[in-house]
Amino acid sequence: MPINRSFAAAAFAVALALAVPARAAEPIYAPNVTTFTLQNGLQVVVIPNHRAPVVTHMVYYKAGAADEVPGKSGIAHFLEHLMFKGTTTYPDAEFSSRVAAVGGNDNASTTDDATSYYQTVDKQYLGLVMGYEADRMQNLVISDATLLPERQVILEERSRSIDNVPSSRLSEAMNATLYMNSHYGIPTIGWAQEMAALTADDARAWYNRYYTPNNAIVVIAGDVTEAEVRPLAEQTYGKVPKRADPPPRLRPTEPVPLAARTVTFSDPRVTTPSFRRAYLVPSEATGTTTEVGALSVLAEILGGNSMSRFRKLVNDGLATGLGASYFGGGLGDGTLNIAGSPRGDHTVAELEARVDQVLADVVKNGVTEEEVARAKKGVKAAVILAEDSPGSLARTFGSSLARGETVEYVQHWPDRAAAVTLGDVNAAAKKYLDIRRSVTGYLSPPPDVKGPA
Repeated sequence: MPINRSFAAAAFAVALALAVPARAAEPIYAPNVTTFTLQNGLQVVVIPNHRAPVVTHMVYYKAGAADEVPGKSGIAHFLEHLMFKGTTTYPDAEFSSRVAAVGGNDNASTTDDATSYYQTVDKQYLGLVMGYEADRMQNLVISDATLLPERQVILEERSRSIDNVPSSRLSEAMNATLYMNSHYGIPTIGWAQEMAALTADDARAWYNRYYTPNNAIVVIAGDVTEAEVRPLAEQTYGKVPKRADPPPRLRPTEPVPLAARTVTFSDPRVTTPSFRRAYLVPSEATGTTTEVGALSVLAEILGGNSMSRFRKLVNDGLATGLGASYFGGGLGDGTLNIAGSPRGDHTVAELEARVDQVLADVVKNGVTEEEVARAKKGVKAAVILAEDSPGSLARTFGSSLARGETVEYVQHWPDRAAAVTLGDVNAAAKKYLDIRRSVTGYLSPPPDVKGPA
C-alpha cells in the first residue's frame, strides 16, 4: 500500500499544479465531468469514459499524515492498513478477496494531505465495491486482535522501504531538513518509535474524526454515467450517517530560508553515487497561479524532456540520468527538485558544478521563448495522455478536490499552462533558484568502498 511522497509523484503533480481559477467558455480537459453531493455531505464525481466496460472507483478522505498530532506520526497510514480488516457486517475482511474474485484489483495510498482507496472492476460490479466501501466507512472494527499484528506489519514496511533503502533514508533526512516548521518534515509512514506506540484508541480517534462522509469524495471514472451512479450512491454511501465535523486543516507557513543546507548519507549498499536538490517553493495552495504555472514550466525546461537544459549533460556523457520536477500538489509549500548520477569516472562534484552553471545561466540570462513554447506543448501532450486513462483522471480530480479545489478549477488547468509567459518563468527562476532556499543531498558508498566503473 504505497505512501506517496517522492520524486516519482512529482511528474503527476505537475499537471495538478497548472489548475486555473478563471472561467472559460468550455473546458478542454475532461469536459463531461459531473458532480453532486449527497445529503450527508459526501461529494460524488462522475467521469464518463466509454472506451472499455470497466470503472475505477476511488474514495478520498481529506486527512493525511500532515494532519496528525505531534507524537502520533504514522497513524494516517496505519489506519489505511486497518481499513482492510473486518467490519461488523463482514468480520472476515473479505473486501479485497471479493474484488479479486470478480477479476478486479484494489489498493490504497496515504500522502501528506489525503488518504485514498481505489478499485478497478468490470462496470457490473460497481455497486458491489461501493457497498463494501460504504460499509467500512462506518462499521470498521478496531481491536487489539487486528491492530497488534498490523502494527508489526507497518514497522516491517518501514524497515523494508525506508531503513534498508539508502535513497529513502536520504530523502527522509532531506525532508526533515527542508521543512523547518511543517509536518511535511515528518515521514508519511511515521517515525519508528512513535509507530510502535500507536494504540487502538489512536486508530479509533482518527477514524471517527476523519472517516465521515462529509469529509470524503467519491470519484468514479469509466464506462458509467451520472444517471447510473446516482442511485447506487444513494443506496450505499447515502445511508452512512455523518459522524463528525473534522477540524480545520492547518499547514504552518515555512520561514524564508536563510542558509543552504546539505545532507550526506553513505552506505556500503550504494553502488552508484548521486545527488539531489530540493528548493522550497510555493504550491498550488500557497502560491499565486502565475508562480505555480511558471514553476511547472521551469522544471520542464530544466530537466523534463529530451530538449531540456540538463539533457545536454547526459548527452555529453557526464551523467547517466539527470532531471528536474516540480511538486506543488500539497496544502503546504512545495518543492522544485533536481536529481542525477554521474557517468563512469565523472564525480558527483563535477556533475553538481555543471548543474550549478546551468542554473546560474538561467537565473542571469533567462530561458527562451522557444523553450517556453516547447514546455507548454509537453504539458498539452500530458493532457491528451491523461484523458486516455480513467484511473489517471480519477486520481487527478480526487487529489485536487481533497485539497479544496473545484471540478471546474481542475478542468481549466490547460488554460493556465497556455497563459504562462517568458517573463513569468524568468521571474520564478530568479526568485526561487536561490541556493539558500535549498537542501542538497549526497548519496554515496563509504570512502573505502569503490563503486563500479
